[in-house]
Amino acid sequence: MELAVKNLGVIAEARIPFGDGLNALTGETGAGKTMVVEALHLLLGAKPDPGRVRSGESEAVVEGLFVVGDDEWVLRRVVPAEGRSKAYLNGALSTSAELSQLGEGLLELHGQHASQALLQPHRQRDALDRYAKVDRNELVAARRELRELEEHFAALGGDERTRAREIDLLTYQLAEIDAVEPTEGEEDSLEGEEERLAGALEHRRAGLAASDALSSDGAALDTVAASLAKIASRRPYEEIDARLRSLHAELTDAAAELRDLAERIEPDEQRLAQVRSRRQSLMDLRRKYGSSIGEVLDFATEARDRLAALSSHGETLQAAGQELERVRGRLGEVGAAIGLARRAAAEDLADAVAEGLRSLALPSSRVVVEVSDTPDAPAAGESVQFLLATNPGTEVGPLSRVASGGELSRVMLSLRLVLSGGPPTMVFDEIDAGIGGEAATAVGRALADLARDRQVLVVTHLPQVAAFADHQVGVTKEVVGATTHTTAMPLQERERVIELSRMLSGSPDSAIARQHAEELLATAAGRRTQGAS
Repeated sequence: MELAVKNLGVIAEARIPFGDGLNALTGETGAGKTMVVEALHLLLGAKPDPGRVRSGESEAVVEGLFVVGDDEWVLRRVVPAEGRSKAYLNGALSTSAELSQLGEGLLELHGQHASQALLQPHRQRDALDRYAKVDRNELVAARRELRELEEHFAALGGDERTRAREIDLLTYQLAEIDAVEPTEGEEDSLEGEEERLAGALEHRRAGLAASDALSSDGAALDTVAASLAKIASRRPYEEIDARLRSLHAELTDAAAELRDLAERIEPDEQRLAQVRSRRQSLMDLRRKYGSSIGEVLDFATEARDRLAALSSHGETLQAAGQELERVRGRLGEVGAAIGLARRAAAEDLADAVAEGLRSLALPSSRVVVEVSDTPDAPAAGESVQFLLATNPGTEVGPLSRVASGGELSRVMLSLRLVLSGGPPTMVFDEIDAGIGGEAATAVGRALADLARDRQVLVVTHLPQVAAFADHQVGVTKEVVGATTHTTAMPLQERERVIELSRMLSGSPDSAIARQHAEELLATAAGRRTQGAS
């Protein structure tokens, strides 16, 4: 992961390339480490605080590059001093919800003020399922099928009177449509036939008049014939002569055809009444059942299907009930098997997490993984809750109520060491709150173990933790006049010694502190090597 931050809090501009393995983010209190963690929160879709925009600037910008296998994702968040924030995914405008959904698979944050993933009930259930090697897919599919069948069964309901009324209505409607026997496209042909029949006398007179206008004495045909006589056998007009002869023949045919058509048109009042009655019947059907005859026919098809279903309601209802019972039985079997696996693994998981916590400076920790059922999946143990007590004599309680941010981070660290999987990048902030000495070394070693197959970022004040890092980023603050500048830079080996010296004694120039820092780095490197082997 690579992070770029601009104008966020005390950070004017910083680009931080985090390396593989364990990365430690260190610096004096107030230097701006919190801003780095807040920048990551923004990339995960957190609600922005415009007050965090650097004084005098119009907006803050956070960008993160995540590489997973051959895939690259660039998440970007722009927070203006005034107005709504904007989110971008691979350069395209997006939403904070989409960033959150994608970021959930890329990055996991644990800290004092984080929205802890482990506090979400489904995450606690997922953790137990991963430990117990439980696959919920069949359970989820069975529950979805059951819901669909229940909705279908409910749709088949209704009392006998309601069904009888609907059967009567459908029967009447179908009888009305069947009596007319409409066919798609017949309205156009009927419209044309009515138009011809309604104006039969006028059509006859018009046709005969048109024929006379062409063929009577002195009309068009005589005029063309006279023109032909004038130019007959004259070479200059041979081409026009041919055209006029063709025209004369065409006019002769047209005149004869007009007369023939006109003489065949006869008024038929009986057929006209039949056509008009038919068109009215079709219009009545369209008024009731569709805007076109095609829609009327579709309505009839649907009505027949519905009538058939209502008529065979008893058989349909019985078949649906049998299918419903079959799926309920399958859901019960699948749920019972999953619930059994969850309950069998719950105590072992709790013991494994508690053992990890005891090595992470929570020696009196007790963990209970509580498994209970929900109404929609009896016996499946769908409700899973992690309960914790960190002090002797106290009752275990939900993580959200009894665990501080640092304790919760250590619970997640212990859990991640027990489980496999998880996102490719994890961030731990405040994990070392209230510890030191051997406990700090244990936390550092645990983080290094977790970082063997993923990228881990830890914000720490403890040199024992920072010494286990594969990479260290130093956050420093400088005040120039009335302006505060924060920088974040990867530290080389010599610079790490100086930074660890500061963390050990507050005196980065102390020779004794530097010697101690070098010993810390060497010891941590040796323990990492032992852990890897």
